[in-house]
Amino acid sequence: MHGFIDITTKLLLSCLMFVQVHAVCVAPQDFKKGDPITLKVNKLMSVKNLPYEYFSLPYCRPEKIISSAENLGEVLRGDRIENSPYTAKFRVNQHCKVLCRIASLNKAQEKAFKSRISDEYRVNMILDNLPIGMVRMREDDGEQIKTYERGFPVGFMDDQDRTYLNNHLSFTILYHKDAETDLARIVGFEVEPYSVQHKYKGEWDAEGTTKLTSCDPDEKKYVTDKGPHQLVSEGKEVIFTYDVAFKASDIRWASRWDTYLLATDDQVHWFSIINSLMIVLFLSGMVAMIMMRTLHRDISKYNQLETAEEAQEETGWKLVHGDVFRPPSHGSWLAVLVGTGVQLFGMTLVTMLFATLGFLSPANRGGLMTAVLLLFVFMGCFAGYFSARLFKTFKGEQWKQTTIRTALTFPGFVSVIFLTLNFLVWGQKSSGAVPFGTLCALVFLWCGISVPLCFVGSYFGYKKPAPEDPVRTNKIPRQVPEQPWYMHPAFSILIGGILPFGAVFIELFFILTSMWLHQFYYLFGFLALVFVILIITCAEITIVLAYFQLCSEDYHWWWRAYLTSGSSALYLFLYSLFYFYTKLDITKLVPALMYFGYMTIVSATFFCLTGTIGFFATYTFIRKIYGAVKID
Repeated sequence: MHGFIDITTKLLLSCLMFVQVHAVCVAPQDFKKGDPITLKVNKLMSVKNLPYEYFSLPYCRPEKIISSAENLGEVLRGDRIENSPYTAKFRVNQHCKVLCRIASLNKAQEKAFKSRISDEYRVNMILDNLPIGMVRMREDDGEQIKTYERGFPVGFMDDQDRTYLNNHLSFTILYHKDAETDLARIVGFEVEPYSVQHKYKGEWDAEGTTKLTSCDPDEKKYVTDKGPHQLVSEGKEVIFTYDVAFKASDIRWASRWDTYLLATDDQVHWFSIINSLMIVLFLSGMVAMIMMRTLHRDISKYNQLETAEEAQEETGWKLVHGDVFRPPSHGSWLAVLVGTGVQLFGMTLVTMLFATLGFLSPANRGGLMTAVLLLFVFMGCFAGYFSARLFKTFKGEQWKQTTIRTALTFPGFVSVIFLTLNFLVWGQKSSGAVPFGTLCALVFLWCGISVPLCFVGSYFGYKKPAPEDPVRTNKIPRQVPEQPWYMHPAFSILIGGILPFGAVFIELFFILTSMWLHQFYYLFGFLALVFVILIITCAEITIVLAYFQLCSEDYHWWWRAYLTSGSSALYLFLYSLFYFYTKLDITKLVPALMYFGYMTIVSATFFCLTGTIGFFATYTFIRKIYGAVKID
């Protein structure tokens, strides 16, 4: 056992050190006046369709396109960061700088722009690791607060369905200057897009000496949104231009992400917490009533019985003491699900801890997903250990078969959905398609690290003696009496999943919004509180329903304990259906399949996580109550 702890501790610490280093690796960069800065471009994203690379549209290209280094999480998110022809000098304003010119839009270019604009695609750009944003003001208690809307639209359509292209970008770069030196740091990256039908005199000079009459700083002509706008039509000339303005700001570098994270109202999150706490208080009252009154009275009464005749006259949970620890049917699969749930619980707990402490900052794109994947892989040792321990408790002997199921079942289920969706996305030529090299890396993490660790954990788990049951199991199973309708397994399981889901569904709205509407989510403090409440709720509702089940002399509690709290995943999936039809505007097949595929994975993860919490709570409760009574 000590060897297992030493191995898993070292592996886990190595993983956490890797996550921490990559999470805090974004160091501040100092600029002085005149330093060259280059704006990078990222994917085109839409709430209606799949992401695409920036240069999938006929935008102006640099001489050589260079992709930036990407971590595993960035690749899986569909980020494709590349250099761009947009350049500037630090603290040197530029006005109406010509980027490039398309002399005449051809049919393919017209179709590409119209397709992206009709699907409401937005362009993402990056400067000094800050994403570009459009300024939006929000009123809070009578005070105007500045927030950012991610990216800027490719274009827009008017009431007559004519399509216009945003071909002029007005950048505003905020910087915080050091009081003692001339150095400064970038603390904001804002943009205002315009659609301008540029004009000029004479013939276009390819050397770049042509002056635009629609946008001339010498004649004080500046771009406005009054028009005429740049129409997207075959044969139309398009000239791309941009402005760069630098503004001093009081925002410090350490807090430059605060404006990006002000998209949601904290009061709604506090309402979520209060709503969840009310559920917990209700359940805690029921558990307290059972434990302190009913259960305490039962145990005292059972222990005072002196004759067998008196014991035979008693009814309730004590009568099934000879069958309550009888191994369940399909115990191997229950052990597999419990082991998987432990793996997911450990992954979630450590990720939540590091995110709450600020190590997984949004400044580190893809850091959260990378941490989740690595932690899941290294938690495979705990999955093997706990599945083997439980399987040995069931007097099982084929521990290798159970270990293989534990190592392959859940990751295999996720892989089948993921690869199917990836094949469909690849067919759409989307940037969301995971490259072959990344797929090989994922296979290595699974088969090369997670599976061996699962076997290591299983070896130590099965090697350790099984815990001794507090009561002996009879050789002949006791007949379960006919149950009332409200104690039917299907009914009680479905009822048990409502409260755990009710404890998290408000916070779930914000999580789905960040996933599918491309908004930042960084309120991990609230999420950690909700997670603690979820643990308590799953434990308490499962204990309450298991107690009622045993009082009805039904001792088949193993699977029901897991399914009671795990059924909350069903309500999560049903809520995702509601969210899809009320909040999203996805009309195409592949994006819809992406949504339901990934929500199936999320629901399966939630099922294993909540089911395992309820199972261990019930298992501990039953061992305690049967260990407290005197059995002859």
